[in-house]
Amino acid sequence: MAAFVRRADLDFLLFDWLAAERLTARPAFADHGRETFAAALDTAEAIAARHFQPHNRKGDSEEPRLENGRVVVVPEAKAALDAFAEAGFFAMEAAPEAGGMALPHLVAQACFGIFDAANIATASYPLLTIAAANLIESFGSAEQKRRYLPAMRAGRFFGTMALTEPQAGSSLGDVRTVATPAADGTWRLKGGKIFISGGDHELAENIVHLVLCRIAGAPPGAKGLSLMLVAKFAVGDDGGLGRRNDVRLGGLIHKMGWRGTTSTVLNFGEADGCIAELVGEPGRGLAQMFQMMNEARIGVGLGAAMLGHAGYLAALDYARTRPQGRPADAKDATRPQVPIVEHADVRRMLLAQKAYAEGGMALCLYAARIVDDSRTLADPAERARAHRLLEVLTPIVKAWPAEWCLEANKLAIQVHGGYGFTREYPVEQFYRDNRLNPIHEGTNGIQALDLLGRKATMQEGAAMADLLLRIDATAARAAAHPALDEMATALDTAARRLDRVTRAARAAMAAGRAADALANAAAYLDLAGHTVVAWLWLDQALAALGLPDDPLPRGKLAACRWFFRWELPKTEHWADLVERLDATVRETDPDWL
Repeated sequence: MAAFVRRADLDFLLFDWLAAERLTARPAFADHGRETFAAALDTAEAIAARHFQPHNRKGDSEEPRLENGRVVVVPEAKAALDAFAEAGFFAMEAAPEAGGMALPHLVAQACFGIFDAANIATASYPLLTIAAANLIESFGSAEQKRRYLPAMRAGRFFGTMALTEPQAGSSLGDVRTVATPAADGTWRLKGGKIFISGGDHELAENIVHLVLCRIAGAPPGAKGLSLMLVAKFAVGDDGGLGRRNDVRLGGLIHKMGWRGTTSTVLNFGEADGCIAELVGEPGRGLAQMFQMMNEARIGVGLGAAMLGHAGYLAALDYARTRPQGRPADAKDATRPQVPIVEHADVRRMLLAQKAYAEGGMALCLYAARIVDDSRTLADPAERARAHRLLEVLTPIVKAWPAEWCLEANKLAIQVHGGYGFTREYPVEQFYRDNRLNPIHEGTNGIQALDLLGRKATMQEGAAMADLLLRIDATAARAAAHPALDEMATALDTAARRLDRVTRAARAAMAAGRAADALANAAAYLDLAGHTVVAWLWLDQALAALGLPDDPLPRGKLAACRWFFRWELPKTEHWADLVERLDATVRETDPDWL
C-alpha cells in the first residue's frame, strides 16, 4: 500500500521553508525546540498509521447506521480517537496548565494534516471538538470553561457546530431556531438543524453542540442571532453527567463521501425541554461563530490539500510499478514494457498533482504560521497586521485547495486508468471524500463573494496591499537568482495585474455596480488564488535552492516551474473577466437556462 503522507514534504515546509524552530524564541513556545516539534509529528504519524489509516476504507463501506435508536460507527473509529486523545492531541495548542502541549498552530496543523491524509472522516470529530473548545475558551463564561473545557481537551466530550437549517444554509440570517429564557437563568431551545457533522454517536461520553439561534423577540437577520451551548447530557458543577437533554436525532444523512463521519438531522426541544446556555453576548452569535467557522475553513483547506497529497502518492506509486507500453520513439515491439511514469502524459498528470497538492499544503501551513504571528508577535501593531493578512487569505485557504486538490484527485484516478474507477484502489474514495470540501463551511461561491466583496476591499484595500508587499518581496529576492528570474518576472506581472483588477473592482462597487463586479467573484477568487499559490511556490523554490542537490529540492523546483508555465498564465483570462465586469452571467435570464 502506498504511503498516505510523505514526511519529507512536511519537514521541508515546516523547517526549511517556514522556519518553525524560530517560533521557539517567543515566550509562548519557549519550552519547545525542533526536537519536540519532530516528536509530535512522529507521534501523529505513528498513530495515524496504526489506528486511522487501516479503517479508512471500512468506515467508508460500513457507514454509520441506526440500530435500536443508537448510532453505530465502526469500532475502529473509537479506538483511533481514544489513541488520539491519549497522546494529548485534543489539547495540542492548549497551555500546559490546561493539560496541553502548547504547540504553535503551525506545528499543530501539520500534525492534524497527517490524520487528515490517513482518514479524514474519523479526523473530523477532533477537528470540530478542538474548534468548539477554542470558541468556548474565547467567549464562554468562567463556569462554562470550568465545566466543559477539561473534558473536551481530554477527548471525553466531543463538539459540533450546529448552524444549517433547511431554509438557512449559506443564508444564516434566516435561521429560525429560537431560544426563550427560563426561570433558572438557562434557556429553552426549539428548532431543527441539518447536516450536523458528528451530531450523534457514542464515540465520546458527551456531545457539546454550539447552536446558532435567535432569542425570542430578536430582530430579523444576522444581527438577531445568538449562540447557545447545548449538551447532549447535562453537566453538573463537578463535571459529572446528568440526565439526557431534549436533543433528538431526526435521522442520519447518507453521503457521497466522508461516510465515516455521522451527518445528522437534529431536533431541539421536541418535548419543550431542551436546556441551553448562552455563550457570550446576545446578538453576537454569528460574529462569535465566525471564529469557529474560520478555524474550520482553514481546516477544510488543509484536509483538501492532504487528500490531494494522499491521492498523488498513490498515483505516483502506481505509475512507478505499473508496466504498460513503450517509449514513443521505440519501434521494437519485443522490448519490455516500461513503467507508465516513463510516459510524458503520465508525468504531466503527476506533476500537476504535485503542484496542486504541495501548493495547497504550503498555502494552509503558511496561513497557520500567520495565525501564530497574530497571537504571539511582541508588537501589537504587527499582530494586528498579521490578523489582517489572515483575513484576506482565509477565503483562498479554504477554497483553492478544495477546488484544485480535487482536480489532483481526478488526475490520480486518471493515472490509474480503468483501475482508478474501481474500489480496488483508494483514489476513487479520495475523490469522493474531497468533493465535500468545495461545499461545506461556506461554499466556494460564498468564499469568492467574501474575498471580493469584503476582504480584498476592507480598510481601503489595506489587507490586499499587505499581501502584495509580501509577494513583491519574494519576486525581488527571486530575481537575483538566474534559475528563478523568469518566474520572478512572471510573478511581478501577475501581482500588478491582481492589484489593478482589485482596484477596478473596488471602484465599480463604490460607483454602485457591486452586482456587476460580484457576478465575476468566482473568476476573482481563481485569479487571487493562483497568484498567491504561485508566490508561495516561488518562495519555496528560494528555500529549495539552499538545500543540498537531491530529488526533493529538484522536485520542488520542477513543480514550481510547472505551475508558472502551465497554471499562472490562466490568471490573465480571469483578470480580463473581472476587470471588464463581464456581463455574460448577468445578461442570462434564468428562464433561458
